[in-house]
Amino acid sequence: MTLFDVLGFQWDRSAVPVSIPSYSVERVCFRFHKMLPEFVWDASMLEGNPLTFPEVKTLLDGITVGGHRISDQEQVLNLAESSRRLLAIVKSGQFELSKLVFTELNGIVARNEVLEWGVFRGEGQEKNYTPDVALGEHGRYTPLRTLSGAPELNQVFYDGVTALQACAPFERATAFFLFGALQQFFFDGNKRTSRFMMNGVLMSHGIDAISIPAAKAREFNEKMVRFYLSKDATEMMAFLASCHPETEEILLRAEDHHHDNGIN
Repeated sequence: MTLFDVLGFQWDRSAVPVSIPSYSVERVCFRFHKMLPEFVWDASMLEGNPLTFPEVKTLLDGITVGGHRISDQEQVLNLAESSRRLLAIVKSGQFELSKLVFTELNGIVARNEVLEWGVFRGEGQEKNYTPDVALGEHGRYTPLRTLSGAPELNQVFYDGVTALQACAPFERATAFFLFGALQQFFFDGNKRTSRFMMNGVLMSHGIDAISIPAAKAREFNEKMVRFYLSKDATEMMAFLASCHPETEEILLRAEDHHHDNGIN
């Protein structure tokens, strides 16, 4: 089976940036730590969380914020805790695209939000419920059904991660995010957890983490709907590259690469 067959979607591989600015792991981890309030707020905005940026910063400073549901505050605190956990894993050199890391991060990200967290669908108490993804006017996307013990999901995950090892870091990272979002390994928090895994791949290779700016939330959601419908990730990968902090440098390098290879 090809990479695309295993993952369940395809993309124009020639359009994925191959030359990405890279630094030491320490440098990119320092930036992630410094930008943590922005990363957490951006991620919460993608979930429709009503907390403002100043309120998120206040929460991260350990001070409660009035006037909001406890669940909204808990979602922000879960995002912050999972960000710090990811940082610790990357700093210690222990990050890998593995089920162990994936489920650990989901166990923090989705805590108290859904039926179960930190296990693949079917590996916990719930054996039958299969969640779907709302696509607005386009209906709903339904992933593989939930089965006791999650045999299919485990096989898909293993095959997907194995196939992705052949990809360069940026392509591997962004493809894994979309892989996790499409296959819906968990009952909830799939996109959030998969973005953490994406950034774990990037940072462990000295590449700055990507955050989807709150201002681009609508664009992100529209493009994700098209991805679910078409199973073509080309547009989403370009969008993720445009959210990288050094997107202009990436584009310049891509132009030089195409010019050097005689690609119009």
